[in-house]
Amino acid sequence: MSHNHPIIADLNWRYATKKFNPELKISAENIEIIKESLRLTPSSFGLQPLKFLFIETPELREKLKEKAFHQTQIIDASHLIVLCVNKKIDYNYVDQHIENTATTRGHEVSSLLGFSNHVKNFIDNRDAEIISTWNSNQAYIALGQLLHTCANLRIDATPMEGFDPDAFDEILDLRKDNLQSVLVCPIGYRAEDDKYGQLKKVRKSLEDLFETR
Repeated sequence: MSHNHPIIADLNWRYATKKFNPELKISAENIEIIKESLRLTPSSFGLQPLKFLFIETPELREKLKEKAFHQTQIIDASHLIVLCVNKKIDYNYVDQHIENTATTRGHEVSSLLGFSNHVKNFIDNRDAEIISTWNSNQAYIALGQLLHTCANLRIDATPMEGFDPDAFDEILDLRKDNLQSVLVCPIGYRAEDDKYGQLKKVRKSLEDLFETR
């Protein structure tokens, strides 16, 4: 494997930034690239039970920081993204996806009946807790895509699970839209004195991680 490959260079460059430079802002062009990358994120059955909130209001970010263990990245990063999932995946939601698929690909809705029934059966055969976990997993897939996209653009990012989701949901008034927060990711540019940017990555060896059978 070539460690000089651009993908590997991207991944070696990035780290979970602990200190952002609040003076540096991401360009509108790069924000649009990030949004399109998130839009193109794969998801189970293509359902995309996701909503990405870009929090810009300083007062709102201050409130969220209090519910994220006062982590300064929440307010210092150029942009703050809250990755949310739709808690209500029902027949109507599936039907909307089927209609979108038919329109996008130039098919008749009737030709997708088998796929529609398959997805609905999947939902019917799982309880609410399993569906909730399944939905949340889609946000993690999106996070992975977000992190690599940012690294490719040389934009720093900090994936966060360390926050109070219930408090975030209340502050952002998510419940009225059947949404719940799953992950938070401030993005921007690292401060020059962030010592963590100079540390070597600690990862298991290839031998420990991979096995061929």
